Amino acid sequence: MLSTQKLTGFADEASRDLDKQIEATKALGWSAISCRMIGSNNIHDMPEAEFQAAADKLDAAGIHVPEFGSAIGNWAKKIDSDFAITVGEISRAIPRMNRLGTKIIRVMSYAQEPWGEDQQEQERFRRMREITKRFTDEGITVAHENCMNWGGFSAEHTLRLIEQVPDMKLIFDTGNPVFQLDRSKQNADGSFPWQDPFEFWQKIREHVTHIHIKDCMNPVSEDVEPEYTMPGIGQAKLKEILTDAYKNNYDGWIAIEPHVATVFHAPDPDSVDWQQCYDSYVEYGRQFVRLIATL
Repeated sequence: MLSTQKLTGFADEASRDLDKQIEATKALGWSAISCRMIGSNNIHDMPEAEFQAAADKLDAAGIHVPEFGSAIGNWAKKIDSDFAITVGEISRAIPRMNRLGTKIIRVMSYAQEPWGEDQQEQERFRRMREITKRFTDEGITVAHENCMNWGGFSAEHTLRLIEQVPDMKLIFDTGNPVFQLDRSKQNADGSFPWQDPFEFWQKIREHVTHIHIKDCMNPVSEDVEPEYTMPGIGQAKLKEILTDAYKNNYDGWIAIEPHVATVFHAPDPDSVDWQQCYDSYVEYGRQFVRLIATL
């Protein structure tokens, strides 16, 4: 069975308040948080005094941070954005990761341009090599996530990133393929099919160092937000992926990223029902533990 000792989660989906994130984590019987947002900032953008106070609080609670969910090269940043923004994020992230003993940082390969337009692939490769070098020089593993970025266009795009940036590892998000078209293949009518999560996983699994758990249904079109579900209910093929991971001796961390109540991309967090988010996050974690117990 996959180890329940290596379960973590993006607890900012339960609350942006760190005390509540810790509370939700302990309610699940876990001792790890995948840090992303605390308050209104990503952890690498927090004011220094706020970060140090948060780090002390995590230490006092006995909470480990196995992963930084950074905003480096993410879906909100275009490839022609000022690279100095990325360098600044890197320079702030490294000492904070060292402070918390965190060894994995989630990055992306910058926002997708509309399909058919110039994706500036060589500039993406150049930036990803520079990002990876800066972290690996500090003993930190860079892990690219298959989100709404260039590498997320298909498993083949992700593998090209690995070829071009050999020191980089991967984070596999189980749900992201469900709402992205596979740009490596076409239907008879010239359209693109939805990605197959299990097929994507099988192609890249040897490079995966960390797994994010999301589940959802194919949206009606590419520009519509999918319906997120509890784990094992949607089309992310969680059982197949996790069973295969177990059979292939996967021993990394697994992080829940529910999106069920809190769509992390929501434009107005102040309008969110945070009690519902807290409750659904804890329930999601419990249902996921029950799911992996059946594998």
